Amino acid sequence: MRKTSTTLADGRELIYFDERDDVERDAVDKRDLPPPPPASQLRYDALVDEWVAIAAHRQTRTFLPPADECPLDPSRDGRQTEIPASDYDVVVFENRFPSFSDRPVELPEGIVARPAHGRCEVVCFTSDHSASFATLPPSRVRTVLEAQIDRTLALSAMDGVEQVFCFENRGVEIGVTLHHPHGQIYAYPFVTPRTRAMLAASRGRPVYSELLASERAAGVRVVASNEHWTAFVPVAARWPFEVHVAPHRRVPDLPALDDAERDAFGPLYLDVLRRFDALFGVDAVHLRVASGPGAQRPRREPPAPAALQHPPGRQQAEVPGRLRVRHGRIHQRRRPRRRRPPPARSRVTAGILSHTAPRFRTWICA
Repeated sequence: MRKTSTTLADGRELIYFDERDDVERDAVDKRDLPPPPPASQLRYDALVDEWVAIAAHRQTRTFLPPADECPLDPSRDGRQTEIPASDYDVVVFENRFPSFSDRPVELPEGIVARPAHGRCEVVCFTSDHSASFATLPPSRVRTVLEAQIDRTLALSAMDGVEQVFCFENRGVEIGVTLHHPHGQIYAYPFVTPRTRAMLAASRGRPVYSELLASERAAGVRVVASNEHWTAFVPVAARWPFEVHVAPHRRVPDLPALDDAERDAFGPLYLDVLRRFDALFGVDAVHLRVASGPGAQRPRREPPAPAALQHPPGRQQAEVPGRLRVRHGRIHQRRRPRRRRPPPARSRVTAGILSHTAPRFRTWICA
């Protein structure tokens, strides 16, 4: 694999990850672009002890353009896009409308706030606008994985980054704004709430390793497996269709995967994605994430002015630097054709209520 870094017209970084070593990447971005926006703000919510990112500039981002105006296609036939080259394998570049960046920002007075320093990157899986991750060959999955590993290492080393999060949204129903097959990488300046909850729940035990061992022994919820990975439906699934894909060996993050594990991931993961697409006979709407912090940094505590002092006896949980098992989750929002009432808001806001049981048999028989 060959890695080539270049700069876009507004100063953002773009990186080509090519599967051949003889590819030259000398195309120049000739667009006349405005300067990137300032960094977002992080404001502290004392009610739930969380930082909230305020990124108002994202209201102007590109939203569902027609196929012939997609900014993630290669630059061809006189049309300039985010990717200057006329073709590519995998490309990663800084998001033009980021939630987090390293740029300066003016903070409001009288509230607990700080710059939302971090980074948001877009990962284009292929130059083919009509493709999807499920249609990629295993060799391309390996290239995407290598790109995510490279960026996890680089972003984890950035000052102020506390968690690196790789994910893909697919489908308008789940919030995608561009149809071209792509994912994103967020370098957060804090540990996200779900990760904090998982770390606190583990209490220092290898909880996920124990869960994986139990699921592999029982076998009833296992969707697919090979020598290095197992895909299974979690017993307490939060979504109508949800699958976890986990390595058999305990690893702290994506860069810790060895060559055999990286090669074995693609075929199994593609199998799972294609089963999602086969459920309803249409392209599945899904959210897939790689879970586990990718940076070793202590949690940043908020300042505590008089009005925001923590009550006596309330202690801030210390968050370890790494979650000891890296795993991925895939969520599917599409429901069976029979109409059902929408989920209660408590499911969305608290994450503790689901109106559907996990579909164990659907996966086993697919």
